[in-house]
Amino acid sequence: MPAATVTNFNPCVPGTIYGRLPNRNNLGRQSGTSGITNFTDIMTVPSSVARRAYQDAQAGEKSDFFYVRRFSGTGEDQYVTVTCRMAGGGARVALALLNVNSYFKTANGDRPVYVMARDEQAPPLEATIHYNGSGRLKGRWEVVQPGDPEPTAEDLLSEASLPVEMRGLQRRYTVLDRIDLFLPPTGKVVIPGPSPNLIPTSLDGPYKILLRIEATQDKEGDSKTNAGVARSGGVAGFPLPVLRYYVGSADETEQFRNQQVTGSLSLLLPLDDTKMNQSESPVFSWADIPEGILYRIEFGSEEATIISAFVKAGVSSYQPPPWLMENAGMSLRWRVQALDQQGKILTQSDWRDFSIE
Repeated sequence: MPAATVTNFNPCVPGTIYGRLPNRNNLGRQSGTSGITNFTDIMTVPSSVARRAYQDAQAGEKSDFFYVRRFSGTGEDQYVTVTCRMAGGGARVALALLNVNSYFKTANGDRPVYVMARDEQAPPLEATIHYNGSGRLKGRWEVVQPGDPEPTAEDLLSEASLPVEMRGLQRRYTVLDRIDLFLPPTGKVVIPGPSPNLIPTSLDGPYKILLRIEATQDKEGDSKTNAGVARSGGVAGFPLPVLRYYVGSADETEQFRNQQVTGSLSLLLPLDDTKMNQSESPVFSWADIPEGILYRIEFGSEEATIISAFVKAGVSSYQPPPWLMENAGMSLRWRVQALDQQGKILTQSDWRDFSIE
């Protein structure tokens, strides 16, 4: 909101609001220990809001604008305002991650998902990071192997995005390599991943490679709280992306690579026309798209739908209930739809057939 409308009460005057924080960027949470209560909030300014503030400043208005957080409870609503001032994203600005994209480097281009044969060496990987400010970037590459607990949404956040007392509770996985470098105020960096020789491919199944960013001391971004100073260098207002790869037999890998994918959302495993045994507990997997918030997976025949389930973004797999395997002798099929924040279908895969013997 523009500066002229901020008051001690409700500052949200109609006609002065630049925009609202999307739910997906709402990382505010209350926490505390030993009787001390803190509210941790990661303020994300959408580009549309920054653009409107800039246009108003060009028109002669004040360049300050305000982020307003409303607290509702049993008593009167409370409003907290944070002053935002437009400045260059260079030195003397806290290091904050704006976008992170990790991928495998292959002969056919960059891939966020890769399929390889058992004991095959993985291709090199890297991450492109767009950021604000400058400072020390410290972190590590970790791998989630088949059988490991799945990372939660909290595990995918950068450490500085969490309250101090929750930072040591993030789940740890096998460390592949570490990162420790200084980022100059250039706004973009490409970080090479761990050596391909360190990436495990001995077990069949799905793997995930995580880029974990640790909180670093950054004077410009330190926050003084009732519980002490919270280090916030390397903060991000979003979960960091997951790099996925799948390991299988040489025959399965060759089938997948030769398979013609006509849909804009790619299914991974099982392959088309797979024959399953009733005693199996199959896992159906696909490749997420950046815009997808929720995914709907459907199982059925040409006549009717048998199962329809919703899976949140980042999981990219689904294990159906055991009674699906009771449909022996039927020709079944499955597909996945990607949904946006409003539940509208962004895109969907083609149907893929399978049968149960």
